[in-house]
Amino acid sequence: MSTELQILSGKASGARAGAPCPGADERTPRILITRLSHIGDCILAMPILNALRAHWPHARIDWVVEKPAAPLLEHHAALDELIVLPRGWLKSPSLVWRLRSELRRRRYEVAIDPQSLTKSSVLGWLAGAKTRIGFAGADGRELSRWLNNRRILRTETHMVSRGLELLRPLGIVSPAVEFRVPVGQPAREMAAECVQREGIEEFAALNPGAGWDSRLWPMERYGLVAQHLGQRHGLASLVVWAGPRERRWAEQIVSESQGRARLAPPTTLLELAAILERARLFVGSDTGPLHLAVAVGTRCVSLHGPTLAAQSGPYGPGHRALQAVYLEGTSRQRRRADNESMQAIEVASVCQACDEVLAESASREPAPKEAKP
Repeated sequence: MSTELQILSGKASGARAGAPCPGADERTPRILITRLSHIGDCILAMPILNALRAHWPHARIDWVVEKPAAPLLEHHAALDELIVLPRGWLKSPSLVWRLRSELRRRRYEVAIDPQSLTKSSVLGWLAGAKTRIGFAGADGRELSRWLNNRRILRTETHMVSRGLELLRPLGIVSPAVEFRVPVGQPAREMAAECVQREGIEEFAALNPGAGWDSRLWPMERYGLVAQHLGQRHGLASLVVWAGPRERRWAEQIVSESQGRARLAPPTTLLELAAILERARLFVGSDTGPLHLAVAVGTRCVSLHGPTLAAQSGPYGPGHRALQAVYLEGTSRQRRRADNESMQAIEVASVCQACDEVLAESASREPAPKEAKP
């Protein structure tokens, strides 16, 4: 196991230099966010970071994250420092001790724990933060119910809204929801080259992958959706993927699309964000790329079976979340199940949802895109 511990600077560390701006809150707390994983969940927690920065422009705000999601937070405009941990870090006593020293040195007053698991809540405790905010009830899992000392019983359903409820003890109520993904110019240039090479100025992005096999929608059905988008709307599809298994699925979709779909090149997370930013529409299941598409302002059609659309569907207006059946059970049971609940979603329903989203986006103002740092 790697014992690497990385400290990366965010953009806000430089922006905070100098005297506070006129009218700024004189109190500038030192805050630690402990959302470690997964990629999609870290994206859904970004509004917490932005709400804190809007409320306290000169606060010290850091985030501890595990390595896979780090590229999406590095250089974030609202972040001072990103502390990056390898997976399995809690099993290394030497790394935990080094981490404790790093965290204590920063003298955090507040720790915010959207994940509310043992591994996330222990970070606020290791840091010595006096106020450690996490979830109460069923959302406060494992040892977090003892390690966090301000526990919030959530009233909201969607993960974005419930995450923002953790800010209530800090006097932050109903903040604006912003993601501000730091896509960056190099990634946008790569995306521009990709669509130019494929000759598809306008396109839909299809994503066949998912963190759980029980969230997979059949590949041949994505091929049929690509055919529909091409025939009905003259819209090409670009199939995005990550890793060898997803590439095989993407190639299958392309082969069954009757020439309507193209295979995306391999991408980093930020390059994927840049491609999704250019898409007119995203179609995929409840996984990281879905929430990344929402975060960069792209309209989405999401497919749900073992997760609830109301909780983890695309946040905000202009999207469609489809769920024919909800697969009951514990998280472990739903993860290990087959994808029968996803197969209950019919191609016709997805095509209709795509038609509705495209019609609405054509008749209204475009979905707000993120600021381009």
